Amino acid sequence: MEALYVDNVAQSAQGLSAIGSMALSESPRHRQEKAHLMERMKRRHGKWDANHPRRRLLEALFGFAKYRERNMAERNRWRGLYKNIGKKQKQALEHAVNYKKKLDDIEKLIYRNAVLCMDIVENAKDFYGIEQRELDEHIWQAEKSGRQADRISVSQTLKHFVRDWADEGVKERNDAFPCILTTLSTLKTTFPSGKPLKILLPGSGVGRLGHEVANLGDFEVTLNEWSMYMNVGYRYIENRTPEVSFAMHPFIDGLSHHATTDDLLRKVTAPNIPPNPSVLLVEGDFNTAFNGQGGQYDVIVTHFFIDTARNLMSYFDTIYRLLRPGGQWLNFGPLLYGTGPFVQLSLDEIIAVVEQVGFVFEDIGDECGALTFEDGKVRSTGAEYGFNGKALTKNAYKAQVWLARKT
Repeated sequence: MEALYVDNVAQSAQGLSAIGSMALSESPRHRQEKAHLMERMKRRHGKWDANHPRRRLLEALFGFAKYRERNMAERNRWRGLYKNIGKKQKQALEHAVNYKKKLDDIEKLIYRNAVLCMDIVENAKDFYGIEQRELDEHIWQAEKSGRQADRISVSQTLKHFVRDWADEGVKERNDAFPCILTTLSTLKTTFPSGKPLKILLPGSGVGRLGHEVANLGDFEVTLNEWSMYMNVGYRYIENRTPEVSFAMHPFIDGLSHHATTDDLLRKVTAPNIPPNPSVLLVEGDFNTAFNGQGGQYDVIVTHFFIDTARNLMSYFDTIYRLLRPGGQWLNFGPLLYGTGPFVQLSLDEIIAVVEQVGFVFEDIGDECGALTFEDGKVRSTGAEYGFNGKALTKNAYKAQVWLARKT
């Protein structure tokens, strides 16, 4: 199982090297979706509120543009707290570990990360057609109202680069990708040959899984993501290859759980393979972004996604609506519900509801873990989700895996 993923990465690095140096795909579906996206981005399109895509985009750019300012404020807070240490204690600290130098080093790396964040902003402005004066006005209005830029969401985007597109993320990718890619490779043989299978991956983040699927061949891959922080990050990745990579220091936003200061300060480079330009990203709410596309997808893969739902039933209904009869839904992930979901179902309840919606569970074999229940409908496998493989803490789940066919 793991060999499939490793081989796929090797194939990507070699066979796609020429593709990676190309400009973004100009296929008809890419041109059509870009036109639709730009229409949705217009201020007059829909209600101009906090959920308008252009406003969410500007808010994300506000966050990236203020990376240095927001992280320097946190660094200065640490420095202020350090002043509370007594003189003799401080002398001991400086003699033993040179704590002040660590804070100074963090400051230097904040400036380096800020250069990357501004490059991400410039790339997004170009892609979405945002003028600097519009962004400046948004930032001015936000700061006038006392609203700060979102430091956490920007830091999480940088860490998603690590998880998805850096060598350091291979452990977390290997917890999930081999199961998913092996299952999809098997599914290809069960569908009629002659044209690529249409596959949709909602909640795609910065997109690596979709590119691995595309690299298998014979899949037309569509990604979907709501978060504008992730979308802005993904648009940046689209224009990069290992030969035109970028460096970052993604772990300097917090001082906890580091074995060494070198671990805290270390540089990470991405991407480690060329993005596949055939992959298409459709931005927006999964429940509404594909209106009018009922029955058009052969496979939907939900990877660390379904527990993000405000209304879990809407996710189930949308998955069912978008799949063609006989289409397959492959799920991999935990049940970590967020704040304020309308309904929070246990796994056995999910199985019952999904069957009532109109799905039939199919056993996918032990390559995706041991049986969760004896009925063979769902399997469990360990999956880390922590971004930092060198941290002194680990966040891991018993990911639940199932394959369900639309009847």
